[in-house]
Amino acid sequence: MRSLLFVPGDSDRKQQKGLDSGADALILDLEDSVALDAKPQARRITLAFLQAAQALPRRPRLIVRVNALSTGLTDADLDAVMPGAPDAIMLPKSEGGVDISHLGAKIAVREAEHDLPDGRTRIIPIATETGKGVFGLGSYAGATHRLQALTWGAEDLSADLGAETNRLTDGSYADPYRLARAMTLFAAAAAQVDAIDTVFTNFRDDAGFRAECLAARRDGFTGKMAIHPAQVAPINEIFSPAPAELAKAEAIIALFAANPGIGVIGLEGEMLDRPHLLRAQRLKARADRLQGH
Repeated sequence: MRSLLFVPGDSDRKQQKGLDSGADALILDLEDSVALDAKPQARRITLAFLQAAQALPRRPRLIVRVNALSTGLTDADLDAVMPGAPDAIMLPKSEGGVDISHLGAKIAVREAEHDLPDGRTRIIPIATETGKGVFGLGSYAGATHRLQALTWGAEDLSADLGAETNRLTDGSYADPYRLARAMTLFAAAAAQVDAIDTVFTNFRDDAGFRAECLAARRDGFTGKMAIHPAQVAPINEIFSPAPAELAKAEAIIALFAANPGIGVIGLEGEMLDRPHLLRAQRLKARADRLQGH
């Protein structure tokens, strides 16, 4: 998944608009974008959308962001949306592997109740929205077979820290959030899942948004969450392997396959070893997944 677009759970109009956005996934939000007294209605609207979208010949992946486990609202969210068979559940304010194991058990019960295959529903935690969550990043590896990706958040983290802001005057992240971002990459690598970059809230700053996407791709993120449909196309463009990059990756893979006993190979004046092969294989796998999307 390159682009994951947030849409409010209580707006069927925005959910329908999301289908036309070109996003790889829609995050149907029952948390921050929905007021407390509107959550029952949001659950009903989201279920209806899930059920209708399942019949479409081609659709984005459908992810539901439930309310955090600490709110006491998660069970009601799952009861409402699991009959619609979402592809994944996004868990906000996740604080480690114990949280997603707990969520996985809740999901398993509801999969059985609704005749869904065991393990079908994946989990994507937002892993850095609290200080405690940052310390729990190393516990995701092996916590559950449902783990699909890891993402991070800076807005709730700044509130938890009591910070005045999470960005510097030049638009870059302040040190605590740069650390959380980097640790998310390490945690995703340890768990062998994709790392998804967080949202860019100033959707009118096209240059800043594009620069942040390019930096995320450079560092190892495979996609980015979006808060506005206009952000989807740039995300898809930037996080799709360029033809020249893909051609080089395929050449590296072919060269190592033709020379299985050699640890270091020269290509176009560059000495290549196993890390280059692994990067090429990952890029080729990502391109294959996108082609089959």
